[in-house]
Amino acid sequence: MKKCSKSAHTTLTELNITPLLDLTFVLLVIFILTTSPVTNDLALELPKAGPRGKEPAAKVHFVTVDSAGKLFLNREELTLDALRDRIIQMRTEDPDLNVTLRGDSKSPYKKVRDALDTLQQCNVAKVRLATEAFTAPR
Repeated sequence: MKKCSKSAHTTLTELNITPLLDLTFVLLVIFILTTSPVTNDLALELPKAGPRGKEPAAKVHFVTVDSAGKLFLNREELTLDALRDRIIQMRTEDPDLNVTLRGDSKSPYKKVRDALDTLQQCNVAKVRLATEAFTAPR
């Protein structure tokens, strides 16, 4: 009986670390393969490039809603239907049309929303909303 109980205790005290070593070597291989070495073995004198010219800025058109709810396109007062027609005309001339929508803080929200809906219906992809930077009171 002592023989059976003794052998059972000896197997419990041994720790098999082979799976842990396998995992360590696999991780080591993965890290070696994924790490790209810095190679600077050739002395090269690369050619110099000239100064980069400034790219022309894209023309931005402004749709403005004032505090009374009037619509303006680049300082020209328009109705909503006239704005739609003008935007469609401008979009055919320039498919990459940039529009910034500016609304007075006291303008009726419905007028700003109508202008934004009109720009969306005319498939103007680049529409920005103009805001002022928020400054926290001190």
